[in-house]
Amino acid sequence: MNNKSNESCCSINTKTNGIVNTKETSSRKIVSKDEWHASHQAFLEEEKAFTRIRDKLNAKRRRLPMVEVTKNYIFQGNNKEIRLYDLFAGHKQLIVYHFMFDPNWEEGCDGCSMMVDNMGHPAHLEARNTKLVLISRAPMEKIIPFKERMGWKIPWYSSYATDFNQDFGATTETGETHGYSVFLLENNQIYHTYSTWARGVEYLGSNWSYLDITPFGRQELWEDSPPGVVQSQTYEWWNYHDRYEE
Repeated sequence: MNNKSNESCCSINTKTNGIVNTKETSSRKIVSKDEWHASHQAFLEEEKAFTRIRDKLNAKRRRLPMVEVTKNYIFQGNNKEIRLYDLFAGHKQLIVYHFMFDPNWEEGCDGCSMMVDNMGHPAHLEARNTKLVLISRAPMEKIIPFKERMGWKIPWYSSYATDFNQDFGATTETGETHGYSVFLLENNQIYHTYSTWARGVEYLGSNWSYLDITPFGRQELWEDSPPGVVQSQTYEWWNYHDRYEE
């Protein structure tokens, strides 16, 4: 994805009025309830098989090697500078969404905005020792009013004065790119464990999907996780977002 002068999810040249016209009649076959049930059950078996494959892939991701982050990145927050270490906010895991917002743009990427609109209440991720933040190259002078316009509460920081975007692939020679990077804090050292881009971002948005890309996963007993990951029963930790501290 490039800047707004090129064809990208943020380019006005690729936009329509958002209305999708469909045919009045569907081409899908109309069958009896019994036939529908048989077809539906056969498809569900394939869907369950896909879920089991995804579980295995998530387990493999949790065992990927990691690389130490040695640069002392200093970001801009609301009227203050903040270190990468501080973005964890006391948690062990950090998920960064690389939000496309070039310093020369007047507003953030619309596709990235759709992604943020789908982010849920942070308390559920934080209950699993995980913090989710946004980082963009645009200065805070542009980020703050856009964030207020969109009504978002999620922490958002500017990497304008650092090499962070370039070092983690969010800014390339062709411009800005959207994606996620995951970091782990162990013994006061920060490690980069995973990144995903383009269509790898599409399915993310629920608490489960975010936890699936972290080193600790959902931290539930059914998961295949490396030794040392503390796990609990499924459903046991689930709570109202205003009751986790009780």
